[in-house]
Order: sequence, then C-alpha cells, then structure tokens
Amino acid sequence: MSSTLHVQARIGQRTLLLTTTALPLTGWAVHAIALHRRLAATKKDPLTGLLRRDAYTARAQQILRRHGDDVAVVMLDADHFKAVNDSMGHAAGDAVLVAIAARLTAWAGPRASVGRLGGDEFATVLELPADRCAHRLEQLVRMLHTPVALDDGRTVDVAASVGAATPDVIGTRDLTQLQRSADIALYDGKHSGRAILATTQHTTVPSINGRRASRPGTAVWGRAA
Repeated sequence: MSSTLHVQARIGQRTLLLTTTALPLTGWAVHAIALHRRLAATKKDPLTGLLRRDAYTARAQQILRRHGDDVAVVMLDADHFKAVNDSMGHAAGDAVLVAIAARLTAWAGPRASVGRLGGDEFATVLELPADRCAHRLEQLVRMLHTPVALDDGRTVDVAASVGAATPDVIGTRDLTQLQRSADIALYDGKHSGRAILATTQHTTVPSINGRRASRPGTAVWGRAA
C-alpha cells in the first residue's frame, strides 16, 4: 500500500470511530434534554405556568435568605370562583385562573417566586421594602379586579382576596409562619376587595387548617368590593 493510501485509510478509520462514538453521545444528549424538560414540567402548573408548591417553596426560601426583612409574602384567593364555574362553565373558570396568574406574575416581577398552591389559591414571595408595601398592594388589588375577556366575547368580573405578611412585622423569616399570618389576614378581609397586611396579632390567632375569618387589628389597602 502506498503512503498516500495508508494515510487515507487511517483517516477513514478515525472518521468512522468518531462517528460511531458520537452517535450514542448524541442520543444521550437528546435524552438529557427531554429529561430536563420533563423535570421542568413537573415544577410548573400545566394550566397557569406558575410554580408548583415544592418549586415555589424552594425559591421563596432563597428569596427570604437573600433579602431578609425586605420581603413580602402574599397569599391570594379568587372570590366567588365556584359561582363562575357553575354559571359560566369550567372554561371560563380556567380563563380566570390563567388571568390571575398572569397578573400576579406581572405584578411580582421576574425575580419573585410565584406559585399556584392548589385550586384558586396562589402565593408569591418577592423583594419589597416596607415603605413601598402599601402602594404595591393597592396596585395588585386594582390589577386583580380588572374583568377578564373570554374568547366567546363574554366578560367575567374578577375578584380576589389578598393577605400579606412581612418579616419585620411578624418577627420571623420562617416561610411557613409568614404564609400562615398572610393567610389569616386574607380571610380577615375575604370578599372585601381589599388587601390586608398581617400584624403581630395574626401570629396568635387560633386557626383551623390555617383559616380564620375573625378580624383582629388589621391594616387594609385597596378598594371596597
């Protein structure tokens, strides 16, 4: 065999070796991408695109560690949601949930943790200095009370109850306690069309499953329903 043919043969063997080696690597790369997408999908609610509870909690705790007292924990429930489903259909109910999720995400910003905790219950944890909290909660209430336009031309009046808690007021950076206080504040103002900021009194209010509808001293922002 001439030297030229010998070199060409060696090059051909190397090319074949590289090609056959690359094929399984490419297959694994495709598998890894598909696996990553499936894992990412398990972290998000398929209807609204918001984080599911576990992913929301992990990100929320990171925000609390990073920003300390300059954080707000906000809980939100859609008002009269069952009536929307019963009178206008589940497609209308889904449209309301998607709209609430989009508005909450837009309000909280890209660095926040925004989750759908189940049904018509949402939560977000975001960096929010105390001197801006009142104004921002008013803004959220206005956004949430904008009617939702359906594909068939109908509109749905949207209402939501909002409760918020901050570490500087509640005296803890524990997410579970902050959410509990925000949830109790939410139920203090249920159907009022207002956002209620939890006070230290909310930390001592007895509750059943985290729910309480009595009214200890509260700070209220928003508008009447």
